[in-house]
Amino acid sequence: MTAQQRTDQAVPLRPTDHTPLRPTGYTVLRTRRPGRASFLLHRRSAAVALCLAAALAVACLAYLCVGDTFVAPGAVLDVLLGRPSPDELVVGTFRLPRMTVGLLVGAAFGIAGALIQTVARNPLASPDIIGVSQGAGALTVGAMTFGVTSYAALPYVSTAGGLLAAALVYLFAWRGGLHAGRFVLIGIGFAIALRAVTQLFLTKGDYLVAQQAKVWMTGSLNGAGWDAAAPVAWTLLVLAVPLCWAARAQRTVALDDATATALGVRLNRVRAGLVLLGVVLASVATGAAGPVDFVALLAPQIARRTTRTAQIPLVCSALTGALIVVLADLLARKLFEPTQLPVGVLTAAVGAPYLIRLIIRGRTGGKSA
Repeated sequence: MTAQQRTDQAVPLRPTDHTPLRPTGYTVLRTRRPGRASFLLHRRSAAVALCLAAALAVACLAYLCVGDTFVAPGAVLDVLLGRPSPDELVVGTFRLPRMTVGLLVGAAFGIAGALIQTVARNPLASPDIIGVSQGAGALTVGAMTFGVTSYAALPYVSTAGGLLAAALVYLFAWRGGLHAGRFVLIGIGFAIALRAVTQLFLTKGDYLVAQQAKVWMTGSLNGAGWDAAAPVAWTLLVLAVPLCWAARAQRTVALDDATATALGVRLNRVRAGLVLLGVVLASVATGAAGPVDFVALLAPQIARRTTRTAQIPLVCSALTGALIVVLADLLARKLFEPTQLPVGVLTAAVGAPYLIRLIIRGRTGGKSA
């Protein structure tokens, strides 16, 4: 055998087809015009999102039907479709606005938790753990103490408080870069300090206002109407395009710093943008319903575990957060009827054991994310 023959046998033939490679579990979606654009769709995430949407629709129907008086599903649909119905007062005036606030608040908390956990690379880094919700709550309770009790104004006040708290945490955690562990620990320290500030406001305010503020601090949808839903809805609508950018930016933030920098990614700017989006969403949601604890902690982790993706999916996190809040408020209304518990009591009852589990697994070296 000649040398040329041996060389021909050693060199493998190239495949004749030019089928593009794609990651396992993804489907390529292309626009109709050739060469325009293509997108990768994670099939399991899409299936999970559809299941969550179906479960959320069932939970919403049950929410509107169940209460002091049971309303048949057909009558609920009549109200939703604008048909004349004797249940318009119960469904359309009392239950529907409250449920809408729960949906929007849960979605906002779910997305906020996903963004902040992505930046910190730590499942403990949710807005209610690192001081964002506490900053929003402290300034809001302070405003309530000095006479600001309008639902329309509270979301804007809480947004300012959350942004201020996040800026302080980010500033103190910055040491030539953002270290995830330092970010979480400093955030926990600020959360404790801001809770003390909130208690100080409560002792200085009027008794009736203090009682109202205490109920709000536990996270409550009691009395929530369309005026509380509007700021959260507008915030989600305005941030729709930035959130599309955030979904793509998550991929680069998930890389190690050296790899992301080598690819030309301005990592610090991307992280700051993701944190800013998460803080705004968490703060506006806090202003609408109070600091509903642990929703931002639970929703992203449930979404990630069910979809089995490398990054936390934002759509599934939003749907999971909305489902958690709607179900928790439904149970809060019915478990100890006629007494209605704040929704934050139910979310804390589920989220606190999960937080303890994360801490224990982290200390024993287990995977927590």
